[in-house]
Amino acid sequence: MFVHSETVNIFTALLLKHGIRQAVVCPGSRNAPIVHNLHECGEMECWPVTDERSAGFFALGLALASRQPVVVCVTSGSAVLNLAPAVAEAYYQHVPLVVVSADRPQAWIGQLDGQTMPQQGVFGSLVGKSVSLPLHVDDKTERWLCNRLINEAILALTYPVGQPVHINVPIEEPLFHFDVEQLPEERAISLRRADAVALGHEVVRMIEEAQRPMVVVGQHRCDTQRLGGTVCKKGVAYLQQQGVWLSERLTDLSDHTWHLDEAVAAIGDDDTYFPDLIVYMGDTVVSKRLKHFLRRAKGAQVIMVAPDGEVRDVTAHTTQVVVASVEDVLQAAAERADEGDTSSKPISSLSSTASREEFRGKWLGLLENVAQTAETYQPPFSQMAVVRYLEEQLEDIETPFQVHYANSTAIRLANIYAGHSVWCNRGVNGIDGSVSTTVGFAAASTDMVLCVTGDLSFFYDQNALWNQNLKGNLRIVLLNNGQGAIFNTLPGLNGSQALQQYVGGAHHATARGICEQNDVGYLKASDMEEARMGIVRLLTETTRRPMLLEVFTDASADNTALKGYYDMILKSQL
Repeated sequence: MFVHSETVNIFTALLLKHGIRQAVVCPGSRNAPIVHNLHECGEMECWPVTDERSAGFFALGLALASRQPVVVCVTSGSAVLNLAPAVAEAYYQHVPLVVVSADRPQAWIGQLDGQTMPQQGVFGSLVGKSVSLPLHVDDKTERWLCNRLINEAILALTYPVGQPVHINVPIEEPLFHFDVEQLPEERAISLRRADAVALGHEVVRMIEEAQRPMVVVGQHRCDTQRLGGTVCKKGVAYLQQQGVWLSERLTDLSDHTWHLDEAVAAIGDDDTYFPDLIVYMGDTVVSKRLKHFLRRAKGAQVIMVAPDGEVRDVTAHTTQVVVASVEDVLQAAAERADEGDTSSKPISSLSSTASREEFRGKWLGLLENVAQTAETYQPPFSQMAVVRYLEEQLEDIETPFQVHYANSTAIRLANIYAGHSVWCNRGVNGIDGSVSTTVGFAAASTDMVLCVTGDLSFFYDQNALWNQNLKGNLRIVLLNNGQGAIFNTLPGLNGSQALQQYVGGAHHATARGICEQNDVGYLKASDMEEARMGIVRLLTETTRRPMLLEVFTDASADNTALKGYYDMILKSQL
């Protein structure tokens, strides 16, 4: 029988899943549940050593001789400090040690309770990864977190080099309750690392062999100096032929506007759109709906392409991390395209090809229908209408341009209307610094550089214009509806009396004075006709100083326009 603590049981199961079979165990009561499990599982060779300082070096010797990772487990309090000399030696010898410290619940740290001290991160930079597991796994989110943290730590044992890791395990009383008959079936994340180009070919092969493959590309700019624009486009085209390709305007890897957020909204609970393979490349995606969709596709194998080997479990059920870049995969896909005739595949793959084409056709039909509906929607005067008109005008200008969108509503409107890739500070998704980033970009560029920003983002970053490096190639569209209107769309928040003043940041500010004091040309629009005239002037006028168009809209009208758009999308798919 195993211990009552599900955290300890998950930890034990994952050690075994990853093939770790040796553990050095030290005496103690708080770590007794862990030691019990390691002994009870029957697959772990346990080595008892009383002195923790010696135990650490003993484990080092085992790992050196076996060339395999070794666990060393101690109780709570100062016991873990005694492992520091061995951990330091393992770090500089690149030896994979799994340092496991039992711990008291966080609530009792620093409360004069026995054998308590801050244990998380105690080894500092001498370990490749340090994690502290949740005390309870009472819901699916806590269980996912516990599983992911353990997987991350174990994968860090050998990548990028051999190194020790630290797993801190809080355990509460009763400690000695053994009533669990078997260990849980846990997801083990594997790390594939070899020649990156070879791994790229392997990813492409998996896409070719899957019945319902889906490639999701987050924020990414193709390294054309390394790969070449032609090779990049050829690789993208080949992958789009093999399965479903989903990307937003945060990437320059596709000229097509996919409207993926709207498509996922239209799918609803229809699980026939679920893939059996998800290949996720690049960084973040804006669409929360897409992330929820990917997390619901539990039956899919998930491959994360990550050049640094880090686990970024966007789908919450990643099965494999491939240490390669987006460019490695695209290069492999381009080479596969150059091979020409692919009809030489074995007969056994013909049914897979038929299923793949049916799945791909189903998605393409949905995406095309959504795109057609999006094209016909004519929003009333609103931020949505302004961005639509701006992007329509950008399609016709011959001057080279780059467009930066601020976070929140602005970047979501870009994903609806932009016919080109866009820039956005989407690493953390903050509203701070969007204008300053654009100003810096414009200073280093000869292209016309536009910034489309909401009011809160602009006024928070208004000192971006207090800058002696401003040039005439900088143009700003400020969408001012007097508040953070996106907060009005969050379910349940409209029931709070604090929404407008305290949460939504309601204000009456205008950019006129800011522009005047910083020698920025100022334009104003309060209706659609003025907005059209302002946008045309903004895009065509030659000037040595920056220009800003401030468009005043009504927040409720902005939300109504966006809601009407999604309502039309949903109705069109019924």
